[in-house]
Formats: sequence, C-alpha cells, structure tokens
Amino acid sequence: MSGTENQPITDLGTLKALAHPLRMQLYRGLCVARTATASQLAEQVDEAVSLVSYHLRKLAEHGLIEAAEARSGDGRERWWQPATQGVSIRDQDFRYAPERAAAHLAATRLFHQQRSDMYRRYLDERLTWGPEWNSAAPDNESLMRLTAAELAELSAELLALAKKYDEKGRAAEAAGETEGRENVALHALAFPFRT
Repeated sequence: MSGTENQPITDLGTLKALAHPLRMQLYRGLCVARTATASQLAEQVDEAVSLVSYHLRKLAEHGLIEAAEARSGDGRERWWQPATQGVSIRDQDFRYAPERAAAHLAATRLFHQQRSDMYRRYLDERLTWGPEWNSAAPDNESLMRLTAAELAELSAELLALAKKYDEKGRAAEAAGETEGRENVALHALAFPFRT
C-alpha cells in the first residue's frame, strides 16, 4: 500500500462512490486480501468479472484503490490494492448541507448493515472457530454517563489501541509469524441515547 494512515473522505463524490453495496464489499475484500484481481474478488462476491472490474475502476477514480504490482505472470490480469490502510468519514465534514448529510447517513446505514451481516456470519459459523477464538472474541456492552468531550476522548483512545494491535499484527506477519493468524474485525459503536 502506498499510504499508511486512513484516508479521510471529505467530498461527496468519493463518499457516494464508496457507499455502494458492492463497492464497499469489494473495498473491504481488497483490504483483507491486500492485493487481488477482479477475477479473485468476483469469485468472493459471486458477481461477473466485468461488473467487478467496472466497480474497481470507480473506486480507483476516487483514489480509494490503486494498481498493484502483478503477482503472477499473466499480464492480462490487473492487480489492485487499497490506496491506504482504510478510510475515515467524519460527521463534521458532511453535516452542513442537506444533500451531504443525507449521503453521509445513507452511507453510515450501509456500512453498519454490512458490519452486522459480518457479525451474523461469524455467529452462524461460531462452532467452526473453536473455543480458543470464541473465548477471545468479545461481545460487550457498557452503559456510561459521559459528556461529548469524554466520549470523543474514549473514541480516540480506542482507535489508538486498535491501531497499536493492527501494527503489531502486521509487523509479526511481515516477520513470518503467520501461524494462527486470522482476519479480525473490530466494530466499536458508541452513541448517546435517552431512555
């Protein structure tokens, strides 16, 4: 990957490009695989290669993914990789105009739906993961009384902790420590509510 940090998405066009169900699946699949061809991704999402290629080009037009070095001798296959380790989409970049706010809300709902689907798949496959993984995978809820500033501080600390473990895992994998290493999704939601 050319970048090491999350790419902030601040423009409406890029948000709309990513907030397409298939494109988000492809982007997430590419982040997991790190590099892949349209054929490989098409197999994962059970779609035609031509359709996947079209959506990959759309993601590339917005700088979300980029061409990668070929991993095989077949020069006809184009390899892709994420342009950065991830993206960040902040409410403050979209809240001040109705169209931008609506697009941000629609994207957030899509991302949350796909995350929920991922977790449901894990629950459906839970028995296949065994006790070690199931014991290690948290399922927690904390109900707190915080100010907005305290919630922002908590969020920043959680992101820093996640980044620390991501970097630790990537470094270990780069050093050849692949035994027992799996893809792990960390979904942290925190929001105000009234009873």
